[in-house]
Amino acid sequence: MLLLSGLGNPGAKYARQRHNIGFMAIDRIAADHGFPTFRAKFQGEISEGRIGTEKVVLLKPSTFMNNSGQSVGEAMRFHKLAPEEIVVFHDEIDLAPGKLKTKTGGGHAGHNGLRSLHQHIGPDYRRVRMGVGHPGHKDRVPGYVLHDFAKADEAWLDDMLRGISDGAEALARGDLAAFSNAVALRLSPQRPHSSPTPEAKAVPAPEEASDPRSPIEKLIDRFR
Repeated sequence: MLLLSGLGNPGAKYARQRHNIGFMAIDRIAADHGFPTFRAKFQGEISEGRIGTEKVVLLKPSTFMNNSGQSVGEAMRFHKLAPEEIVVFHDEIDLAPGKLKTKTGGGHAGHNGLRSLHQHIGPDYRRVRMGVGHPGHKDRVPGYVLHDFAKADEAWLDDMLRGISDGAEALARGDLAAFSNAVALRLSPQRPHSSPTPEAKAVPAPEEASDPRSPIEKLIDRFR
């Protein structure tokens, strides 16, 4: 079993804020992979289903960001999971908008949601770090992450969420490289090499198209 938890704040007021990108990822996985409606449990909202062959629990803590660890810790203990069986989706200001990286273990880098997780389950869980960019000065960070995504962010945000859903099966079986590749293909799709069509190659040059002479006449004129 795997527990996938997004980090964010509950309620419509916060739904489109940068701090809630983790909730957005969980909602996209649930919608695309046929999970049932979320229900209240573990101080949060959960939905249980399968991704590929793996049983998966999706969790959105209702404790607000700074106490996320309470909800995740309760779910982890109930299902007797190890930290390595938990994947957390969260906003990452140290990555540019539209960049995504995975990581296992490490520090919380001042992220209050991760700080709470460290306190309740330790540091050894897996993270999906979803880049939202940095406002430029640390004093502006709280207002920045608690603000809705700009209209200019909508395209890459949708691509990132689609990529996460595409790669969810790889993530569920523990293949972080394949998961990251699925996201990258959405964010930077491969472009086919352009080459002239057979019709384009066969089109004669303008001077040839307008020359009414037969091939024999052209040959004779060359030796005049």
